[in-house]
Amino acid sequence: MSIDLSRVGKHRPARTLVLGCGSVAQAVVPILIRDVKLAPSSITIVDFVDNRHRIASEIKAGVKYEQGRVTKENLDEFLTARVGAGDLILDLAWNIDCPTILTWCREHGVRYLNTSVELWDPYYDMHNTHPLERTLYVRHQSLRRMIESWPDNEGPSAVLEHGANPGLVSHFAKRALTEIATALLKDKKAGDRAKFIEGALAEGRFNTLAMLTGTKVIHISERDTQITSQPKQVDEFVNTWSIEGFYEEGVAPAELGWGTHERWLPHNAHVHDDDGPCNQIALAQPGMETWVRSWVPCGEILGMIIRHGEAYTMSDHLTVWNDDGTAKYRPTVHYSYCPTDAAIMSVHELRMRNWKMQAGQRILNNEIESGRDEL
Repeated sequence: MSIDLSRVGKHRPARTLVLGCGSVAQAVVPILIRDVKLAPSSITIVDFVDNRHRIASEIKAGVKYEQGRVTKENLDEFLTARVGAGDLILDLAWNIDCPTILTWCREHGVRYLNTSVELWDPYYDMHNTHPLERTLYVRHQSLRRMIESWPDNEGPSAVLEHGANPGLVSHFAKRALTEIATALLKDKKAGDRAKFIEGALAEGRFNTLAMLTGTKVIHISERDTQITSQPKQVDEFVNTWSIEGFYEEGVAPAELGWGTHERWLPHNAHVHDDDGPCNQIALAQPGMETWVRSWVPCGEILGMIIRHGEAYTMSDHLTVWNDDGTAKYRPTVHYSYCPTDAAIMSVHELRMRNWKMQAGQRILNNEIESGRDEL
């Protein structure tokens, strides 16, 4: 893969702090060295687990590895000792409060990138908390209010929720809308919509494109077919990526961006009623227990509606608003995830245990024999 980094130049960070050393770090750190041309000695990876074996060659090249953990109590001291103005934090960990670390980076001139909006303790008083209060919608709205309270937006760059999904899939959706609209024009099927589609294409108004192309539902569909040579054991949760991350979002209420074309609500659905876009619904049941039929290139799947940030951001971005502030158009958007066979068995066992996590946990790595992840 060729990456155009001609504009990076002098803006490369002197120090890069990678929080978390799981499957994403294992993939991204070599890219930082090879393509972004960061010096290995400028990169520090921190994880509370000793995962040095995952990046052994990078450590040999000069990458520093520390066993440690960012907490509510040590965040300022921990980060101050490792990064400063102009540096970069790549947050690939879980349960680091996003508003807190984002504010710290703004105040200290540190650039920031993460893949999800996290809290210090997502399970706090969860049995007495209304399903709506446990949603990503609430987290996003809290972030928006915080950012709106800033006197300006002149701080260092920060990009939130930009991994594969959420993140890359938003670009996929824009590309898909562009191709659909272009095909409608080319095949002379746009009719009276043609000039409006042409205008939306020229101006990059993807919400208008979605409406004019008649897009009603967007599935972010994923199937993982990777197979291990070491089968799942009893009382063991096996996955190809962060087990804690999967568990936290999987036991949370299922969330969907809810389209304006929908004429009924599921029986256990809750709707938001605040000063935000109110573009989502939440179901009073775990995402791991909410299944939907979808499709990936290898064929049809049954996937879980695991809550994901793109269900919020994409459905909001693609909303067309009336002058009176009501939604004229919005597509239904949600994630549909079919993990590996071993992970599906792990989820089934987890449900039998009434959502109490198994004693053994294993993230697949070199023992993977075949398969792939289609997104």
